[in-house]
Amino acid sequence: MLIDHLQALAQRQAPSEGLTRRHFVTATVGGAVGLALVPPGWAQPSPAAPGSKPTEQPLAFVSIAPDGTTTIVCNRMDMGQGIETGLAMICAEELDADWSLVRTAFGDQRGAYVDPFMGMHLTGGSNSIKNSYQQYRELGARTKAMLIGAAAEAWGVPADSLKAENGRVLGGGRSAGYGELFPAAMKRPVPATVALKSPQVFRLIGRPTGLKVSAAKSSGQQTYGMDVQLPGLMTAVIQRPPVFNGKVKRHDASATLKVAGVKAVLPVTLDRGGQGIAVVGTGFWPAQQGRQALQVDWDLDGLDKADSQQLSARYRQMAREPGVPVKAIQADTRAKAKAPRKLVAEFAFPYLNHAQMEPLAVTVDLQPDRCTLHYASQMPGVDAGAVAALTGLKPEQVQINVQMAGGGFGRRATPSAEYVREAVGVAMALAQAGQRAPVKVVWSREDDIAAGYYRPLTVHRAEIGFDNQGQILGWDHRIVSQSILKGSPFEAFMVKDGIDATTPEGMREPYDLPMSLSVHHPTVNVPVLWWRSVGSTHTAYVMETLIDEIAQATRQDPVAYRMKLMGPKAQRHRAALQLAVDKSGYGTRKLQPGQAWGVAVHESFESVVAYVVVARMTGKGKDRRPVLDEVHAGVHCNRCINPRTVEAQVQGAAVMALGTTMPTHHVTLKAGVVQQRNFYDMAMPRITDAPKVLAVHIVPSDAPPTGMGEPGLPPLAPALANAVARLTGQRQRELPFRFA
Repeated sequence: MLIDHLQALAQRQAPSEGLTRRHFVTATVGGAVGLALVPPGWAQPSPAAPGSKPTEQPLAFVSIAPDGTTTIVCNRMDMGQGIETGLAMICAEELDADWSLVRTAFGDQRGAYVDPFMGMHLTGGSNSIKNSYQQYRELGARTKAMLIGAAAEAWGVPADSLKAENGRVLGGGRSAGYGELFPAAMKRPVPATVALKSPQVFRLIGRPTGLKVSAAKSSGQQTYGMDVQLPGLMTAVIQRPPVFNGKVKRHDASATLKVAGVKAVLPVTLDRGGQGIAVVGTGFWPAQQGRQALQVDWDLDGLDKADSQQLSARYRQMAREPGVPVKAIQADTRAKAKAPRKLVAEFAFPYLNHAQMEPLAVTVDLQPDRCTLHYASQMPGVDAGAVAALTGLKPEQVQINVQMAGGGFGRRATPSAEYVREAVGVAMALAQAGQRAPVKVVWSREDDIAAGYYRPLTVHRAEIGFDNQGQILGWDHRIVSQSILKGSPFEAFMVKDGIDATTPEGMREPYDLPMSLSVHHPTVNVPVLWWRSVGSTHTAYVMETLIDEIAQATRQDPVAYRMKLMGPKAQRHRAALQLAVDKSGYGTRKLQPGQAWGVAVHESFESVVAYVVVARMTGKGKDRRPVLDEVHAGVHCNRCINPRTVEAQVQGAAVMALGTTMPTHHVTLKAGVVQQRNFYDMAMPRITDAPKVLAVHIVPSDAPPTGMGEPGLPPLAPALANAVARLTGQRQRELPFRFA
């Protein structure tokens, strides 16, 4: 059902175009290879057959130059998760390519590059490897079959007498490189079926492999969306209202227009009906200086002016009353009333900014008959549909050149295409003012923090009854949180019976216990969006700290207690947790005085991550804080494509999660205005905060891979909180942590 709705959405919003391949070339930088676009110059293949699936279009994904350089196109946006290399590994495995000659590139908004399961363009939900594993295997196998077929035809021998190996076709004493065969191969019919390798003979999949872009990134030569340069490019920044959805009452641009390099001051429409003023200049600095000189009076009448403290109090009151029942989690909890032991706990989680290292930037080249955009897009098909609707152009007149991103965590995937439409709006206003030119609309760090989208403020309330053996007799639970999907195209199929499916995800599982769950979705004038690991950012914390608290209250080992409570289908959870336990030495080695263990396990996006951590406390009074000394992760993501990227994703997610526990790591509002402006007033983890040991261990598996971009985040904060509770006797009911 979900896939059907996503396919319908994609058909409505993504441009339709002939599925010929996009032409790419590699650019060597100090021995490394970056991503770049070039004019066509290689083989000229015929378009894919009408109705071809994304698994049946090798011409759109693989190009091989005469020297054997093989470019494999990534159908997603890479924001540091390494999928440009991971997907290339999968394809190159079946292609039997020479890995040293493989390069990577990005697809665009055309139909070839949709998620083959969801039927739309999407980088998110940790779906890239999971959903495209079979696709890229088949693409590689089909390309290899066409290369072998071309050699067989040229040599006049049966195809089954030939084999492919390391970028060459061999047989009968002859040998030809893929580059020699590629033009003829691409004129052959695409095979309807192909035989795939047995995993026992994989030579790339499962091997720790460095990213193809690592050298360019580490040398500072990798380009990102923010780095795009075009001839005659202008740069724009937008003055946005201090309260969301505010409008311009009047403005005075006289001082702005005197700033050297400022070319235009333009009123623009913002997301959700707000208004702003764009300042356009010859570069970022003139535009920024011009914006600082701008005088604007805002019309804020009638707007809901959110206040974090008031919202928290309101949410806590709402959590005391039943909400809309989650039908899948409704058990008889009446035995709770007679339970010998009771636990009532409220949890509060703040608004959070995505805080990706690279703020948003969109470059727009708007011409009367076309619109070309350069930026890091998580949903290029949806974005292209929005651009076509805004400009009045035909879908095929919109081209999105997807760029490498310096982080994203969900911020680059707004269903309304908010920041993209705003950038196109600036380009349209500039053209209407008689100054048509390519324009890059840049969000400063302050823009990104104070005027963006956020993970919603959320409150949980749990009322639990259990016995002296730790058996849970009844658990009533309520969640209060804004819906991140209300008003979006996803509402129709992901908000059921009044409940946003992302809010309660991760509740109860993997534990076999009687829970009754309900949800409240208040309406607040704060834009909210998915944030790395979405609902699991709060549900994992609540579940894993409460389970731990009951184990401690009933004097049970927290690992053994979890194992006892896990349901019969939780074999992957058990395996991940046991691996983390075994590798950490939990239960077999003695910690230093002042140290304590902390444990947590959680599944999100079909992968399980368990943490066993070692922590201690430092400082005094309100300055007390935990120090994370060791983190040992057990990961079950089924077949692991590249152990290095799994390790990097878990390590990065763990450090990001550590940040959520640190004082001032939150977004707060007063009278509708976001109080934070930059990293100096929103704590971020530094290298000195990282644990000395952050070891990642992967459970071996032959099952198809599951996602790893997000699952490493949810269980870290509760594992640390559980260690802190043992050190201080104080349970942390809020993020970030607070100490009396």
